[in-house]
Amino acid sequence: MRHAPTPRLPPAEGSYSALAGPLPPLPPAKRLTQCDVRVGPATEGIENPVLPCGIRLYVSFRGRTVLASVIGHEPVAAGREFALTDALSRSLGLSGVKRVGWSYAGENS
Repeated sequence: MRHAPTPRLPPAEGSYSALAGPLPPLPPAKRLTQCDVRVGPATEGIENPVLPCGIRLYVSFRGRTVLASVIGHEPVAAGREFALTDALSRSLGLSGVKRVGWSYAGENS
């Protein structure tokens, strides 16, 4: 049985760290972010008040790295730079507020 090749992530640009925590629960009437992204249970996304909509970032925590997009510009809680959707937090194994590594995805991501 042949296995499909493991996809390689494109190279990251820069290396930073930031405090990240959960995205506050969205009421059913507000499931669409400022970036016109409909947030559902499987949405892996980041909210940041400064970064442009759609920019892709690698987010890393305890050896796990996920490529996700900025989906909104809501202000995040004081002291944090990112708010992560539940799905992204689960993929990273992150609960509560923790320091994560992050970098911009390269042009070809």
